[in-house]
Amino acid sequence: MFQKILVANRGEIARRIFLACRELGILSVAVYSEADADAPWVQLADERYGLEGVTAVDTYLNQDAILAIATYCGADAIHPGYGFLSENPAFAQNCARRGVTFIGPGPEAMRRLGSKASAREIARQAGVPVVPGVDGAGMDAAELQEAVQHISFPILIKASAGGGGKGMRVVWNASEFADAVQSARSEAASSFGNDHILVEQFFTEIHHVEIQILADEHGRTLHLFERECSIQRRHQKIIEESPAPIIQDEAVRQQMAQAAVSLAQTAGYTNAGTVEFIMDGAGNFYFLEMNTRLQVEHPVTELVTGLDLAAWQIRIAAGEPLPFAQADIRQWGHAIECRVYAEDPANQFLPSIGRIGYYQRPSGPGVRVDDGIETGAEVSPYYDPMLAKIITWGQNREEAIGKMVRALRDTAVLGVTTNIPYLLAILQEPHFRAGQTSTNYLQEHLADWQPDGAVSEEEWLGTAVFEFLQGGRKRGGGTAVVDSSNQPDPWNLSTGWRNVSLTS
Repeated sequence: MFQKILVANRGEIARRIFLACRELGILSVAVYSEADADAPWVQLADERYGLEGVTAVDTYLNQDAILAIATYCGADAIHPGYGFLSENPAFAQNCARRGVTFIGPGPEAMRRLGSKASAREIARQAGVPVVPGVDGAGMDAAELQEAVQHISFPILIKASAGGGGKGMRVVWNASEFADAVQSARSEAASSFGNDHILVEQFFTEIHHVEIQILADEHGRTLHLFERECSIQRRHQKIIEESPAPIIQDEAVRQQMAQAAVSLAQTAGYTNAGTVEFIMDGAGNFYFLEMNTRLQVEHPVTELVTGLDLAAWQIRIAAGEPLPFAQADIRQWGHAIECRVYAEDPANQFLPSIGRIGYYQRPSGPGVRVDDGIETGAEVSPYYDPMLAKIITWGQNREEAIGKMVRALRDTAVLGVTTNIPYLLAILQEPHFRAGQTSTNYLQEHLADWQPDGAVSEEEWLGTAVFEFLQGGRKRGGGTAVVDSSNQPDPWNLSTGWRNVSLTS
């Protein structure tokens, strides 16, 4: 087993890995930017080293600086978390050259699966269904338009090396095609340094379902069932859950899971990974891509299987075999994850930056919180604005949703605006409660969402106290100051002080 692991990441995922290291008896090392110098997650590591600069390029993407620290402190492994360097095969190779284990798949498998075009070919070899389409390598717009004549509109153009919706365009008719190809290629080149694109059939009503896999270095590849991630805004997931509401046929679940295992085996993949599919209402599924890392939504799978994915990533990288078989893994109950962002859904989801004046995380049976913040922490403009992930588990979906509603209502974040009211609106909307969650859900049901404007007694009290402690100073970009007219006196409330919500 490793003696010391450097975590080349930040925020809640760094904290998550530090905790896994602690449970395994491994020393952990944090690297942090100047903007994160006082972040609470940094203090959880056994050793801490600063990176010069504040931008991602200067810090968490700086391979030379991170590897130099790993060598200096004697780390024998690096865990990349997700994002940043987690899917960079060159970084994995550089780790190997330095004699440091990269906790993830090998660089060759990562390279082959990191390209959507190459991954699509691997899926074909593995007998996994793929979306009808054409590889645009070496073709200009006119040649590509001729090559996709067999595909009906709408058509999706996407970057082969892409992710997060970048380099992606939906084309609704032939007149838009050439401009969309040029635009997608330009964005792909600027975002990923690669203008390689694919053109595929675009499905207007689909579900996003993914299969978690674990593969050791001794030939055993297992699936950990599925997650549904259809609640998305601009191709970014907001709510994830397992089991997937769209899958009602156990045979379909097993077919999709086996397809994911076959693809991973064909690619020679090891460690944790996620095979993503799109699925129509009739139960037909098609390979989308493979994420060669730990997913943001991995806690959902941990709650329904009882397996610690972060710990197993470390164990597998250290050469340990998986000690259980496929038949030993079960889905128990239902789990849901909500991503809490510092952003304003009522104002085009603009990020909200500033100091967190007060933070209260929820607790109670069936509630888990993965976060990297605390009262007094700064929300920086330099990185992703996700503050926390709240995950709940119940005996069934209805119970898990009920726990999530209660948990979100019990969460307090003062000083910055969050998307919590928006998440609550989703969870209580009838179509979501019925499991009707296609990737069009937000556009169809919450496109014009606005907060109701009601201020509860607890919210008023919390805001008033925060304003008092701040000397009445208004906070730029933060939570709006509540007008005191027609509001109760916070120092004379009949309910007194409490740290839980009045509503459940």
